[in-house]
Amino acid sequence: MPRGKTTAVPTAPQVLCRALGGRRLDLPGLPLLVAAVQADGQLRAFFGAGSAPEALAATAEGAAQPSEIRAVSGGVMLRAEGPPRLALAGGGLLDLDPITAEPELFAGLRCTLGFRLEESAAQLAEGLRHHARHHGLQAALVVNRLPDPAPEAFAADLRAALGDTALRVVLLQADVALGKPGLGPENHLYLAPDAPGKDRMTPPAPDAWRSPLGESIVLEAMKWRFLSAARSVLLLDASDLLAPCLPGAPTAFEACEAAAQGVILLVGQRIYPWRVRPGREPRFGDHICRQFDGRRGIARWGVAPQKAGLDNSWRGSRISAARPDGDGVARFLRAMAIRVPGGNSGELAPKTSLIEDAGLLALADSLGHRPIRAPVSQVRVTAPTGNRTAIVTTMKNEGPFILEWLAWHRAIGVDDFLIYTNDCSDGTDTMLELLQRKGLVQHRINPYVPGGELKPQYAALQAAESEPVMQDCGWGICMDVDEFINVKIGDGTLASLYAAMGEANMISMTWRLFGNAEVHRFEDRFITEQFTRCAPELIRKPHQAWGFKTLFRNIELYKKLGVHRPKGLKPDLWQDVRWLNGSGRPMPKETFRNAWRSTTETYGYDWVQLNHYAVRSAESFLVKRDRGRVNHVDRDQGLNYWFRMNHNSAEDRSALRMVPLARAEYDRLLADPEIRAAHDHALACHRAKIGELMATPNYRAFYAELTDARMEKLCRLQHHFGSAVFAAGPQVIPPDLHLRELAPDFFFTVDHAGEAEH
Repeated sequence: MPRGKTTAVPTAPQVLCRALGGRRLDLPGLPLLVAAVQADGQLRAFFGAGSAPEALAATAEGAAQPSEIRAVSGGVMLRAEGPPRLALAGGGLLDLDPITAEPELFAGLRCTLGFRLEESAAQLAEGLRHHARHHGLQAALVVNRLPDPAPEAFAADLRAALGDTALRVVLLQADVALGKPGLGPENHLYLAPDAPGKDRMTPPAPDAWRSPLGESIVLEAMKWRFLSAARSVLLLDASDLLAPCLPGAPTAFEACEAAAQGVILLVGQRIYPWRVRPGREPRFGDHICRQFDGRRGIARWGVAPQKAGLDNSWRGSRISAARPDGDGVARFLRAMAIRVPGGNSGELAPKTSLIEDAGLLALADSLGHRPIRAPVSQVRVTAPTGNRTAIVTTMKNEGPFILEWLAWHRAIGVDDFLIYTNDCSDGTDTMLELLQRKGLVQHRINPYVPGGELKPQYAALQAAESEPVMQDCGWGICMDVDEFINVKIGDGTLASLYAAMGEANMISMTWRLFGNAEVHRFEDRFITEQFTRCAPELIRKPHQAWGFKTLFRNIELYKKLGVHRPKGLKPDLWQDVRWLNGSGRPMPKETFRNAWRSTTETYGYDWVQLNHYAVRSAESFLVKRDRGRVNHVDRDQGLNYWFRMNHNSAEDRSALRMVPLARAEYDRLLADPEIRAAHDHALACHRAKIGELMATPNYRAFYAELTDARMEKLCRLQHHFGSAVFAAGPQVIPPDLHLRELAPDFFFTVDHAGEAEH
């Protein structure tokens, strides 16, 4: 069609059906023909992903003469003159049945180009009507990706759903699968970008008819068959909706036409309903929520084809060799309950991330929709009891270490201790019962049921939520008996920390992993004095090295207690979260929902850190291994755990300034004869268990391995190893590496498919 010529603007809805005209070839270097188009005396053929230009010969008798053969979007595009027959490099001819181009259907019109999987006629029509009414849409080319033996029936439904909206819609029926091989449907929850719990899902079977678009060359075919003379084109799928224009701002179509190179960037945002009414299919107007911490946008484009130049290829996220106009950025919204049918909003994205958006509510109103609204949460203005601080923890056979830990935290300002125990054999539970009678702690039997749904720590936290000591505290934290809060500012107390925090209501304390300092024997001495060797501050591997625990203000920003931080953020309160890292710097909003470890951007030790004495002495580690883990009860605390958590390359003595204060409290506790007797009993049980374990060949060999020269040297070298080494274990390290002189930048890793156990 001659350049600049326009077709009549539709005055009534028109829905036309066409076929793509592709077919499987399965020829060497040419697996798929996506489309063949005849226009202006030229033949254009578009071959699918995996095709090779060299599979086509330059010429042969009785074949078309190629003027261009080039790779496009993983496939091959050919332009030729002559009969619809191509010469193959391996010999022989390929007969084509090209379809005559119809640029006149869209000439001079403002159009959308997009794909449809299983969106209904009503859903598709709602988006088209909105674009026509508010953005000036005049025509749409919709590629139906799924086989449809009766496309006219859908066309009739769409025509009826459009009502009196004057649009020309061409429904192009795909006759070959256009998706990426090996992937499941893109409208399955597993492929929904923000869906939680994918590690617990079964991946769907591959389905190239429904999988994410793999044959992007189809966009180039659509340009030459239909859209070369269009005034402007926006790449928008059936589940996409242009965001409302700001007052006085150009529409996306107008921006394309005004852009210097005829190209603009479309930036998409995924949106979600809070809930869809039972028995009704989702509509755009249901989608009133967005993720407050959403970061990944969707890149698409808008183009004025003649202005941008037809020789610039249309790809999935850009127009080749054309720079989008700097001022020409238009927003669109992807309605995820339409794109991924059948899932509720909590399956499509974490409910804790979804917040109502005023603009989306206004959009729903403009669509004549009454969506189900999200609940409104209330934040406590002040915590119930000022700065009164409570720790909730779980213990099993920790008797020798209870009093130092209790004295330390009482000395720095912790007021209340809620302690759950299960299956103790060293007097831990009876000691805690005694301490409870003396008003020092609250002791509870852990409701954990072996083999039940909840692990010990989770069972305890669930029970703790109904305990007055946690409901009424001003500040709370979940932490373990091998973790010590080390406040580095002021006088080392929580009062100094809270004063420095100002209006903040959460502070994360990053672990500093303290090793055994090559101490082999158990001694009844302060942990904080014996073990001062540790990991360096900057150590990104293993990933446990930067785990954190969080002190939180009890103002009900979150729904429940969590191991590392409170869980279940009330998303409409996210702006009330004032969360600092251990150096007093604000944590980014992306951490608010479920982060449990620091990163290079969020770690900090200047104000406070959590000294984590995960291994203690080699003898005590034998007892810890025999006892089992409080959370990952099915995982062995063996040599791999020792190697990951036993760091001795650096030294940190910052906690020692608080030892005199802690010792004074410790001595005061031991001055009570009953407490002294309970402590002595726990010591005797611990020593007896060490002797019992050392009498067995397995534990005796294990102890020898923990304390040999190789392991002691490796536990000063962890900063040289990649994460795969920590996942696989120290046995993958060359046996003589500990004897070498290593350069400061020496690095060693291995190939390993598993992950380190947390």
